[in-house]
Amino acid sequence: MFGKRLFHQDKPMPKGSKTVTNLDLQVVLHYGIPYTASILTFDPIQRLLAIGTLDGRIKIIGGDNIEGLLISPKKLPYKNLEFLHNRGFLLGVSNDNDIQVWNLECRQLVYSLQWETNITAFAVIHGTCLMYIGDENGLMSVLRYNSEEGKLLSLPYSIPARTIIESAGIPCPNYQSIVGILPQPSSSGTRVLIAYENGLLILWDVLEGHVVSVRGYTELQLKGEGSVDHQTEDGNELESTAVEYEEEKEICSLCWASNSGSILAVGYINGDILLWDISSDFSKKQQAGSSSKAVVKLQLASGSRRLPVIVLKWSPNAKADDRGGQLLIYGGDDMGSEEVLTVLDLEWSHGIDSLRCISRADLNLNGSFADMILIPSAGATEHNSAAALFVLTNPGQVNVYDGAMLPVLKSEDGKVHLQAEKFPVAVPTIDPCITVTKICLIQPDGDSSKKLLTKSAAKGYATTPTLSAGTRWPLTGGVPSESFIAIDNEAERIYISGYQDGCVRIWNATCPILKLMFLLEGKVPGTEVDGQSGSVSALEFCPTSMNLAVGNECGLVRIYKLRGSASESSFHVVSETKHEGDFFYHIHIISLNICTVTLKRILYIFFFFSFL
Repeated sequence: MFGKRLFHQDKPMPKGSKTVTNLDLQVVLHYGIPYTASILTFDPIQRLLAIGTLDGRIKIIGGDNIEGLLISPKKLPYKNLEFLHNRGFLLGVSNDNDIQVWNLECRQLVYSLQWETNITAFAVIHGTCLMYIGDENGLMSVLRYNSEEGKLLSLPYSIPARTIIESAGIPCPNYQSIVGILPQPSSSGTRVLIAYENGLLILWDVLEGHVVSVRGYTELQLKGEGSVDHQTEDGNELESTAVEYEEEKEICSLCWASNSGSILAVGYINGDILLWDISSDFSKKQQAGSSSKAVVKLQLASGSRRLPVIVLKWSPNAKADDRGGQLLIYGGDDMGSEEVLTVLDLEWSHGIDSLRCISRADLNLNGSFADMILIPSAGATEHNSAAALFVLTNPGQVNVYDGAMLPVLKSEDGKVHLQAEKFPVAVPTIDPCITVTKICLIQPDGDSSKKLLTKSAAKGYATTPTLSAGTRWPLTGGVPSESFIAIDNEAERIYISGYQDGCVRIWNATCPILKLMFLLEGKVPGTEVDGQSGSVSALEFCPTSMNLAVGNECGLVRIYKLRGSASESSFHVVSETKHEGDFFYHIHIISLNICTVTLKRILYIFFFFSFL
């Protein structure tokens, strides 16, 4: 009955009022990672992280709590997401093959191009506005974004699979989809690795228009590679097998495994991982009678049914010899096994046939896997050692690992005790779980605002976190708005949130970039009060007295006086039978002996204590 009266009251409109029929509400502010996050990308120059979602949103995260949200008119997942490095633009390819261009400065969609065929591969040439597109029909095209005209221009260069494959002297089937495109490092994008659905790999020279190297299933049939193996540090054999295929194997993932672009790691649908030597002089070595092999096989599990290798990432060693690093793998284990992220520490002395596996480590995941990305150090080149590893899991969680820890991971009985670090967010919503929020205005006289800022400044909350091994936080991009800088010494409104663990956080919400002022723990040090760690269920703030009342589900109410000096503090406990006093925090705690604190009860108590 109460619900009917609350939501179905027919009240007459006040005289002179107008009904808004064309109200267009816009999201001005957004903090946190969307639950539907699915894909990651990073701009190594501007130090910005972009997170694409399954519902057409893109979250941008920089440094100093700078965050933004882009909302596409199409509520569709993004299958590709790439920055135009240091140019202020972000490219996204949606599931319906709409290529979108976002201007990060004005946070707007400035151009979109509907591609006629299904896009199956997409890659931006590093440091340029050029991009390669591969489709389901095997056609590779080149686009360029013209920032002056604000358009994506199709360049007069497109080459079908038949032309490339037949120029390599290989019979081409009628249907050959492109599943991956990787511009070769150090080639300025003039050479590109094209991976086809049946496992064929071709390194193509765009300027010269000819094949540089051919690898893959077809080459194995023609040349019949022999057996290879890789070993642990103590020399024990991990795997020894002949690289032979009875049928074509579909490629699921690929990445460069060397700075020079001479070694390629490829993951297959059957769980195999092959490392290919695609250097242009490899054919000359074979003609000269060299016994070097073009491929090495890595197999994470010995079962007959293994998971596809979904994602591969490479982090090179800090050494300049380009002969080793860490290969990060999602997939390849036996079906039904625990979901992990595998890190292999690999090295080779001269050729790829001398490859050794120094160590293996499996990282447990907090949630189901969505994507991962290696974040390079500031000022690093395109393929340098990683400052951090970001692993995206569902729903909307980013687990962080210090890049300095990856080369020294050691497995003990198949387990690695390396805990993921929390991704620092301006307003936590999941860990800890947020339960109640409130935004409040402060009296405009200025006195309350200054005292509040003085007290919060004494807390000294750090704005730039540091990772476990001492690595500086890699996300530092973005420029604060002028309004944020101008009102840095004032507080006109505050944002308050209560959490499941009993704590309360208070931010300066005068400007769009929130600044943490207070972190009030649920537990008071040195004092035991029943229910003090209960989930926060209600909040109330009085701007006149600057008192904050916090109620939890255990019937406990804490009242904080935020107006006192930074050094002044007191603590009181009031219950039915006793009243205790001590000097610790400027806080009053009252036990109400009820199951859940309601807002009405808090208001009664709150007005009473506002005059203390």
